[in-house]
Amino acid sequence: MHTENLIDKTVLFLCCLVFYLCQNAFESRVAVVLTAVSFGTFLSYFDKEIVKVLITVFYSVLCLLYPPLVLYLPVIAYDMIFNKYQAVNLVAIAPFVLFAQNAPLPVTATVASMLFFSLLLRCRTQKKIDYKRQCSILSDKTLEMSRLLEEQKRDLIARQDDELAIATLNERNRIAREIHDNVGHLLSGSILQTAALQTVAKDKGIKEGLETLNRTLTQAMDNIRQSVHDIYDQSIDLNLEIEKIIDRFQFCEVRYDYSFNSNQDKKLKYAFIAIVKEALANVAKHSDATYVSITFREHPAFYQLVIKDNGHVKEYRTDEGLGLKNMADRVESFHGHMNISVDQGFQIFITIPKEKQE
Repeated sequence: MHTENLIDKTVLFLCCLVFYLCQNAFESRVAVVLTAVSFGTFLSYFDKEIVKVLITVFYSVLCLLYPPLVLYLPVIAYDMIFNKYQAVNLVAIAPFVLFAQNAPLPVTATVASMLFFSLLLRCRTQKKIDYKRQCSILSDKTLEMSRLLEEQKRDLIARQDDELAIATLNERNRIAREIHDNVGHLLSGSILQTAALQTVAKDKGIKEGLETLNRTLTQAMDNIRQSVHDIYDQSIDLNLEIEKIIDRFQFCEVRYDYSFNSNQDKKLKYAFIAIVKEALANVAKHSDATYVSITFREHPAFYQLVIKDNGHVKEYRTDEGLGLKNMADRVESFHGHMNISVDQGFQIFITIPKEKQE
């Protein structure tokens, strides 16, 4: 029961008690008061509505047997107002009518007023409780909406970061292609021309100058080629490359989870790509799995790759075949560890320490 209800019942009981003490003889007061207190307490203690109904009916029967208990009917009727079985309050009319026939008019009017006062208190308190409940619901909805907005904000920022990263990678690729197609071709043509001029030149000084120019152009060409390769290697998006591999894999369902945040070394990216390709190829060749899961996780100290399927594992040996051996060699080259489990399907668990890569 709510605190507001307890306060209302206390006020009603005190009013009924004061009125009762002004009416009855002292010898019978204690039993009536204790009875009213007991029944009022039971109604506040028990939450089941059917129990409240039984208590109210029983108290009404006692009122028929001992009319002074009618003076505390407002306290008893309070709990049944807005109850699912609130019509049981009509049972209390019978003892009140019998009491009114023999009691003085002021006493009857006072009890009726107290019953009406009980109804007003109950209505006021119920509205207050409903208002608090609505405020609580509204507060919960507001908090939930705030969380949803915050999640949407984070998702939007993440998408913007992804789009920015993809745009950056695309721009790097475009620059690399432009350098390769334009500057690279011009330098290649210049190298060929200087080589041709060097062949037909008769003057020794001119020939030496052309040779120096040819070496300079060749060195410039090598530097540009290396720069283009570095730009291209840095622009490789591991997540995008793995998604391309998964899109081409038609053997069974693939559940993919990628949560790398940092940019890995290009050699490590190529290693992860090769491992995933080899693992999926093994699933298609040797497994009866209905799904395979690929999980990339980044931890503070290491990278983690877990590839698992739900197929029935037959006997296998890591020293037979090149697939698993190649995976193990790649992992070992990065000072990592690869473990294989066959308890529930075939699982490859790979960890690569970050500090070794740095």
